[in-house]
Amino acid sequence: MSLVPEDVNGITLCTGSLGAATENNLFDIADAAKGRIHFAHMRNIKVSGARDFSETAHPSECGDIDMYGILKKLLDNGFSGYVRPDHGRMIWGETGRYGYGLYDRALGACYIAGLYEAYLKHNGKDRPTIRSLELYER
Repeated sequence: MSLVPEDVNGITLCTGSLGAATENNLFDIADAAKGRIHFAHMRNIKVSGARDFSETAHPSECGDIDMYGILKKLLDNGFSGYVRPDHGRMIWGETGRYGYGLYDRALGACYIAGLYEAYLKHNGKDRPTIRSLELYER
């Protein structure tokens, strides 16, 4: 990012892609890219070896990503971009394009919204700062 030191030059923080490499520390990446993260893909994974992982359900207990911790880090760093649950497993007999299960992504969106509400309440805030969750205000 130092090659183009403009705020518009940023990244999508994808917890699944970046978290799959055990040498990556998502919290350090969030700090290094503070103010330059424009979009977040929230996905939990279970790492089973070097570059070997599987996608899991979104809750932290289901994989190796501290989902609340990374959302908290983003928000503590002033993140106000868009967040979405990244990918989804095929569950409950669903069929379709692998990695894009509708039910699992819907569960993920609800889980992330719950983490966000917990963050706001814990920090005495009552107004959303993440744009994609503003729909809950209406």
